[in-house]
Amino acid sequence: MPLFMINERLAFPDPEQATDEGLLAVGGDLRPDRLLLAYSMGIFPWFSPPDPVLWWSPDPRCVLFTDEVTISKSMRNVINQQKFSVTFDTAFLEVMDGCRSVQRPGQHGTWITSEVIESYFRLHKMGYAHSVEVWEGKVLVGGLYGVSLGDMFFGESMFTRSSNASKMALIHLCRTLQKEGFEIIDCQIYNDHLGRMGATHIPRAAFLSRLQAGMNRSTLKGHWHHFNTKR
Repeated sequence: MPLFMINERLAFPDPEQATDEGLLAVGGDLRPDRLLLAYSMGIFPWFSPPDPVLWWSPDPRCVLFTDEVTISKSMRNVINQQKFSVTFDTAFLEVMDGCRSVQRPGQHGTWITSEVIESYFRLHKMGYAHSVEVWEGKVLVGGLYGVSLGDMFFGESMFTRSSNASKMALIHLCRTLQKEGFEIIDCQIYNDHLGRMGATHIPRAAFLSRLQAGMNRSTLKGHWHHFNTKR
């Protein structure tokens, strides 16, 4: 498959035209309207500076069904101990910074540059990007962020500074989204941590079909502070 070059025009090729590795297009920028269009089509950016922006739509797609999140017996004990408290959209930039700075096995550097943080913070201020924060007392010890459109949540990254904190963020997100009628979290690329939490692969065609249906629902736009309980 040929790679498509993105120019100033706000458009993407059909995601089904991606390479076997899932790479669809190269170039463009991370302005909000381009990001929102990409997510609505099942496309996401992932690149390592100084490379240009790379746009992906892998097959198969890693997803987590909100009613199938795995909660182990040990994790249930952690939840019952009330060691952590969880909030939404309270420390978006701090969560992004945590995702940028956390050390990951086998990974050198990060794609979460200052430009990426600025772009997603703009989406956050517009009410499309959201964060989940996990606190131990008054200390931020984990969290995740992503983009919400229609009845889809597109997870971008997570971090932890305390054992089980990122699991707590994902479980709390699944439980909250399930109550709001969200069925799927897009996890993009599978890894063992997500697999242990219940993430699975589905064919890209099935993902895009579900995505198209999900875009017909009104977006739960705005800051999600109303999901918060007293800390």
